Order: sequence, then structure tokens, then C-alpha cells
Amino acid sequence: MTERLHPASVLYAGIKPLPALSACEHYAGNEKLIRKALQLQSELGPIFDITADCEDGAPAGHEREHAVMVSALIRDPANRYGRVGARIHDITHPHWRDDLDIIVGTAGNEVAYIVIPKPESFDDAATQITTLDETRKRKGIAREIPVHVLIETHGALRQAWQIAALPHVESLDFGLMDFVSAHHGAIPASAMKSPGQFDHPLIARAKCEIASAALGSGIVPSHNVTTEIRDVNVVRGDALRARQEFGYLRMWSIHPSQILPIVEAMRPSFDDINAAGAILADAQDASWGPIKHEGKLHDRASYRFYWELLQRAHATGMELPTDILSRFFPYPTPIREELPC
Repeated sequence: MTERLHPASVLYAGIKPLPALSACEHYAGNEKLIRKALQLQSELGPIFDITADCEDGAPAGHEREHAVMVSALIRDPANRYGRVGARIHDITHPHWRDDLDIIVGTAGNEVAYIVIPKPESFDDAATQITTLDETRKRKGIAREIPVHVLIETHGALRQAWQIAALPHVESLDFGLMDFVSAHHGAIPASAMKSPGQFDHPLIARAKCEIASAALGSGIVPSHNVTTEIRDVNVVRGDALRARQEFGYLRMWSIHPSQILPIVEAMRPSFDDINAAGAILADAQDASWGPIKHEGKLHDRASYRFYWELLQRAHATGMELPTDILSRFFPYPTPIREELPC
């Protein structure tokens, strides 16, 4: 029997695959909320990442203690999946270098990623990434630490493509609230929520620019928060619009009740999964040469599309056919249908 070649080994020669990130990034600011998020992640599986917030989450005057607490939780056994990142202070804050020194110095081998907020330019983002690398080397951390960059200023939006191409960047995130505020009242407050956040031309333009820069650079575009925490239908609707109309593959959560609606909206349909699985199985059996499936020709260009679709389905905890799991995913991801009370 011919050896089955895995798609990751044959489909990306000379092409950069998108980072395999979950569909939801959950922000938590204090120890209680971070621990609650870790417990939920343990129950649901690694279908969402946790970002421990050292920026807005840190009490003024206690930034060092907060960063030490975050570092300890990143290294805590409760972090079962190693999917906890940290947002540091922006480049204008006097503590941002200390954030890196503490987090990288004590949890550099465990932190999933570092989030850089509010750069005004390419130079700001490059400076913080360079300092991250210098800190990593000084602390003896050999691994590359991924970076997520928040685009929430005029300057960062103007240079989004250059920022997306910086070393270690795996995600561009849209910071809606700060971006609206940066317009000095020219954009109404209604644009901070739906439907205004999708319909206002200046906001829609920004979302398109960020998604285009990210996807065009082989990284993941991550959508802003939804402030609604009671009505999960609003959250699900926002995530659906972000995914279907603007091309976002990931979205922030600021409350546990938002996590599953985001994951559900971002994951592919079962029909798409079944089609992708059948096409990829036939392609694998044909050693990834061209095939005809249901009267249509497919080759490696479409195989890449369907393989990334299957990866998104797996990352969001969808139940995949046994044959597909055995061929492509040796360890299925668990998911529960409802959040605990």
C-alpha cells in the first residue's frame, strides 16, 4: 500500500500556511477571571485562547505585581494546553519593557504569544518586537515567541501591510473602540456596536484593510470585541458578519458567554466539512495529484483551501468523520455544547 502523505508535507512548498490559531481569543484581566477562563478551557478543550491582560487589566501603580501574577498563571498546571498569551503595555507606557522582562524571563517557554497594543506606526511595532527578541535572548529563551499586533490607530492602519510582515507576527487584531475614539467624535458612538460597526464606511474600510493585510501576508486577522454580553444572538451575528463579509478568522471575547457563539459562527458548515473530507481523502489516495470529484476537477490549489477549512473545523472542536480523523488528525479536540453556569 502506498504511504499516505499528510497535506502539511506536500501542499505548501514555497507557500506560507496560515498559523493554526483557534477561532476565539478570550481576554481576562485579573487573577479570578484568568483562573475562571482556564477552568473553562479545561472543560471545553483548546477551542479558544486566553489573553491575560497586563495593559487594561493592571491596576495603576501595581503593574509589576500584575505581570508577576500573569507569569505565574501562564506556568500554572491549570494551563493544560499552553494556550495563554499576554498583552503588554503600549510603547508610550513606562512599564512595557518590564512587562517583557518579567513575562519572558519567567514564562518565556510557556507564553503562547505576546500582544502589542496601540502602535502608532511600523517603527513602534518593530521596536517592541526587537526588544522582545533581545529580552528572549538575554533570558536564554531559544524558542520564537509569536506576536499579535493591535491595529487601533491611524498610523498603524496606514502601515498595516508593513506591520504584518514583521518577524514573529501571526495575527493582526482590530481595536474598534480606540480606533473610533481616535477620530475625535467624527465617527458616532453607534459605530462601536452593531450594525454601525459593519456599516459605517470608515470602520468597514479599516476592517477590510486589516483583513487584507493579514491574509495577504499569511497571518490571521482577528476581529474586535462585541460589547453585548447578555444576548448571545448578537454575539453570534457579529461573528458571522465578521467571518462571512470581512474575512476574519478569529474574534475577541470579553465574557465567557461569548466564547461558544463566536466559535460556532466562525467554524465551517457540516456540508463544507463533508465535502472537504471527501476531496482530501481522494487526493491523498491519488498522492495529491489532480482528481475529479463529483464532476469537478481539483488540484493542489483547491486542496489547500479544503485543508485549511478542515483545520478550522478541527480547531473549533467540530466532530469530524472517523476516517478524516485517522488520516489527518490523530488527536480530536473535545467540545461541550453548552457553557457551564
